[in-house]
Amino acid sequence: MRKKHKNILFITADQWRGDCLGCIGHPVVKTPNLDQLAKQGVLFRKHYTQTVPCGPSRASLFTGLYAMNHRSVNNGTPLNNRFTNIAREVRKCGYDPTLFGYTDTSADPRKLHQQDPLLSTYEGMIPGMSSGVTLTDNQLPWIADLITKGYDHSLNQYTVFDPILNYPGAKGRGATFAPPVYPDKDSNVAFLTDELLKWLSVREDENWFAHLSYLSPHPPWIAPEKYNNMYDPSEVPKPIRRESLEEEGRQHPLLKMLHELIQRSFFFNDKLIEPAALMSDLDVLQARATYYGLMSQVDHHLGRVFNYLKKSGQYESTLIIFTSDHGEQLGDHYSFGKYGYFDQSYYIPLIIRSPEIAKQASKKSVGRGTQVELFTEAIDVMPTILDWLETEIPEECDGRSLLPFLQGNIPDNWRTEVHWEYDFREIGSFQPMIEQQFGLSPDQCSLTVLRDEHYKFVHMTALKPLLFDLQKDPEEFINRADDPGYQDIMLKYAQKMLSWQMLHRDRTLVNMNMESGNLVNWKGPRILNKVGE
Repeated sequence: MRKKHKNILFITADQWRGDCLGCIGHPVVKTPNLDQLAKQGVLFRKHYTQTVPCGPSRASLFTGLYAMNHRSVNNGTPLNNRFTNIAREVRKCGYDPTLFGYTDTSADPRKLHQQDPLLSTYEGMIPGMSSGVTLTDNQLPWIADLITKGYDHSLNQYTVFDPILNYPGAKGRGATFAPPVYPDKDSNVAFLTDELLKWLSVREDENWFAHLSYLSPHPPWIAPEKYNNMYDPSEVPKPIRRESLEEEGRQHPLLKMLHELIQRSFFFNDKLIEPAALMSDLDVLQARATYYGLMSQVDHHLGRVFNYLKKSGQYESTLIIFTSDHGEQLGDHYSFGKYGYFDQSYYIPLIIRSPEIAKQASKKSVGRGTQVELFTEAIDVMPTILDWLETEIPEECDGRSLLPFLQGNIPDNWRTEVHWEYDFREIGSFQPMIEQQFGLSPDQCSLTVLRDEHYKFVHMTALKPLLFDLQKDPEEFINRADDPGYQDIMLKYAQKMLSWQMLHRDRTLVNMNMESGNLVNWKGPRILNKVGE
């Protein structure tokens, strides 16, 4: 008789907006496999990341810490080695967590030699994780696979995403329409999926933890045939934005500056050094169509993984988590990428399917197919996995376990708002213009957001704040911070933000006390009673 197994499949798809799922109601995007996963599990409809870009957001995801605590605030900012993370914690449970993709973790340099190669890249691996296949920006394992299949030996990390020149049918389409030279079966998404399936094929009799980390739908936006043509730009939703770029930029000086800095070449893989905010309407809509195509491609290959788990008998013993590191502006507010304070950069998907939910299907399970409407955060994923494994959640962790939701319950004193942070310093950047433009030090270049159902308060360290009335202005067009009628709201939300920061200071040692030869250690939730609300 086969022994009881508990496996974890932890999936991230880079830069996937939270509204881009069929099961959440998107009018265009087709994600049948993820929709089915949501029907069998729990869909968290109001899930937000804690920071951007990739490295900092993943630091929060893996450690369960807000950015104000882990302080890895940008791609290339080292993650302090003193923090534990999901990989280190599951090793204590006997797992060998194995990566397929990347984690964008910058190593702590203080205990490394200055010549250590780990210090030459921001794309290191989270401590404690083993490598199945590491696929970073250089794409070397995948490119090597392409070359062995007969593709051009001159392929490199830049040319591998080049589109086919003079591609037929491109007339009337935008700049991201043409596909690459390889079909879907030879794409980086297919390659990473193939490698995971090989690894799984020899682990049917052991507990395993796999972290599958896809680059798509992160730029460059180029989709293989079928997916490049799956969505017509004339039929995709138009971006949410003001009538003109100038009018949009008047909302705040930081937004205007970011409009000027973010370059088109990052998304199109071309040589045009111009602001993405100046893209033509057709190119914006085509970028959306291509982005959606990449999502459907990822969904297809996830279907391959789910089908393999079912056929091999592992599906009913595997906790499956699907999420992203951050969202994508996708032309909303004349912005592309992930930055600033708008929801689109921070709103991300979260679907969790646990075997326990599936086993209760015949009992009309409360958890199965549930859609949670309460606010959840990326920092909740790490403690959820540990809670499911019935192991201790570290005291330093800021996040809370979502396991009660999977069991059909609502945790006590659950949050009524979400929080995120954005650090816009440009240390070592080729464009350190923000500090220069505003005359700020790097430590002054940050903002914090508190968002609930009614209002969104954005506090900046050294620039003017913003306040949005989400009931009257869900598009976040009108800054109410200087409106006399909203000053009491401003004060209330500033106080709430301060209380949140005070509550989530590092508590690793503060609830310990040494007395009479004994170490007293109080353990419990950060919140027992919501006083003063």
